[in-house]
Amino acid sequence: MIYKFGNKKPSISESAFIADTACIIGDVSIGDRSSVWFNSVIRGDSARISIGNGCSIQDNAVIHTDDNEVKIGDGVIIGHGCVVHGRLINNNALIPPNYKVHANTVVMGVPCKEIRKTNEEDIEIIRNTLKKYEKLTEEYLKMKG
Repeated sequence: MIYKFGNKKPSISESAFIADTACIIGDVSIGDRSSVWFNSVIRGDSARISIGNGCSIQDNAVIHTDDNEVKIGDGVIIGHGCVVHGRLINNNALIPPNYKVHANTVVMGVPCKEIRKTNEEDIEIIRNTLKKYEKLTEEYLKMKG
């Protein structure tokens, strides 16, 4: 569902896939080839949320703001069930809940901790996962007609 909030309406690229059960509300922009999967919620009712190109916002993720803008770069995976609240997320990141991740960083654990910089194998995993989701996005877009 796409909701206007006040005078703010989401801006979504035509090449993005938005699952029918996802909720996108208010001051939100979603870039080219990005996907927002089932039961995800992106609430731009308090401040702006911008999602870059080629991102995958996976099932049950929640992205919300209070007073701070959320900026998500290009090629970012927000994993299943993650909660992102008022954060900056740079390019080529794989995001666990509630953590500000710098570009080319691996974080793990509960609570999350930076464990190292990404290596070529990590970048390849991120690229392959994004390619897989791009193909899946194309299939879902075809189904929506």
